[in-house]
Amino acid sequence: MGTPDLMFLLSQASHALTTELTARLAELGITPRSHCVLRTALSHDEPTQGLVAEECALDKTTMVVTMDELEKAGLAHRRSSLADRRVKIVDVTPKGARLVERAEAVVAAVYDDVLAGLPAGERAGFVAGLERLAEAGGRLATPVACERQVRRPRVAQVTA
Repeated sequence: MGTPDLMFLLSQASHALTTELTARLAELGITPRSHCVLRTALSHDEPTQGLVAEECALDKTTMVVTMDELEKAGLAHRRSSLADRRVKIVDVTPKGARLVERAEAVVAAVYDDVLAGLPAGERAGFVAGLERLAEAGGRLATPVACERQVRRPRVAQVTA
């Protein structure tokens, strides 16, 4: 039988979940990446564009494009920091905050449905194990140095 292909299993699960969240959030007119940016900005006082990009695992270019889209949709805007005019603060509009609230309900429903595929006694342990592996300090929190850069998926993480 051999060792399970952990990379394939995690990749397949991530792809399927990302695809489902993308489809479900599209019904609200938002992407998982935009949801992550708005949600993260709402979770901080004076969130800088750099901080939000880092927490959503977005590079600078992708963050700028995402903010352009959010501003065009009237969901957020950027303003210069009073402390440093070069730093941009991400402000979520009331319309954006209402959309995040609706999106959070969709994300929670999808997560609940996904976890319902596991026996009740395994759900909390499964999530706790993933958190230990992927969150700060975890074995899979930071990629190792690699001669050939591996590209991240285009859609950012989504958390409820």
